[in-house]
Amino acid sequence: MSQVRRLKQIDFDGTFSYSNEVGVDYKVPVSYSLEQNFPNPFNPETEISFSLAKSDNVTLKVYNILGSEVATLVNEFLEAGKHTIKFNASDLTSGVYLYTIKSGNFTATRKMILMK
Repeated sequence: MSQVRRLKQIDFDGTFSYSNEVGVDYKVPVSYSLEQNFPNPFNPETEISFSLAKSDNVTLKVYNILGSEVATLVNEFLEAGKHTIKFNASDLTSGVYLYTIKSGNFTATRKMILMK
């Protein structure tokens, strides 16, 4: 996807000027991925990043080691590209948790460790 961008500089006296136009190419991932959360282990907040090859409905859920759902981080339609979600686990106990993403035919699960 390509777009043309330019900056507008506004000076303290209210005058302004525009920069030259610059073409910007946004790279859309060609495949799906679910990255390892960072930091890991974490306390109490971490980030989970994932890439979508096409726009679609996405769910990203967190489960405890027994398989019970403890949080839904995403449950919506998202555009193709890279996304990063912050997860605050301050209301959870220390332990191992799994997070699973589902989008179209893509499903992936990773493990994270909460250490308080």
